[in-house]
Amino acid sequence: MTRVLVVDDEPQMVRALELNLKARDYEVDVAADGATALELAAARKPDVVLLDLGLPDMDGVEVIEGLRKWTQIPIIVLSARQASPEKVQALDAGADDYITKPFGMDELLARIRVAVRRTEPAAGGYDSMIVAAGFTVDLAAKKVNRDGRDIRLTPTEWHLLEVLVRNAGTLVGQTQLLQEVWGPAYRKETNYLRVYLAQLRRKLEQDPSRPRHFITEAGMGYRFEP
Repeated sequence: MTRVLVVDDEPQMVRALELNLKARDYEVDVAADGATALELAAARKPDVVLLDLGLPDMDGVEVIEGLRKWTQIPIIVLSARQASPEKVQALDAGADDYITKPFGMDELLARIRVAVRRTEPAAGGYDSMIVAAGFTVDLAAKKVNRDGRDIRLTPTEWHLLEVLVRNAGTLVGQTQLLQEVWGPAYRKETNYLRVYLAQLRRKLEQDPSRPRHFITEAGMGYRFEP
């Protein structure tokens, strides 16, 4: 069974999420503040975290940063904050998805399925290794190694990288990337690509300001060059 950690201090929201998730055979843990969320995540090892940003003891971004110090578990932010900079801040901190309240339960469930699916081993057992100048991408093991050390990627960063390296040397359009990584509802969210490509460059490029491997084709898409 998929275990979900709900982090929210609104009792009505928590109850609605609990009822809907348990009705669909999810196991649910609940935390009303950031400190409890971090403790439960370590103790219960959930498969996905649903996180509100407005918590009583700390900002949700701090929770994301705390989780990202030791785990790549998918984090879906559920927040009433609609400003683009706040979305970008949460994604930049390591969140995998961002849903603005109010939202439809069917949409949330779909996004949970997508987030969990990204962390599952690929069927068929890929055995290909992509070698670039300075780093390697092991598609079978879902690992990236740079200069002799493993590089930690979030599930979304990995999925984006995987799409690009499987199309090495080929321009991958913005719409295609958004649909493959985030789903059809995100076809216009080009700021997601900007944020996540910047993160991949910081982690893998020798000079992120002058990328050699992750090339932007302005207004069209992105290309990976080994």
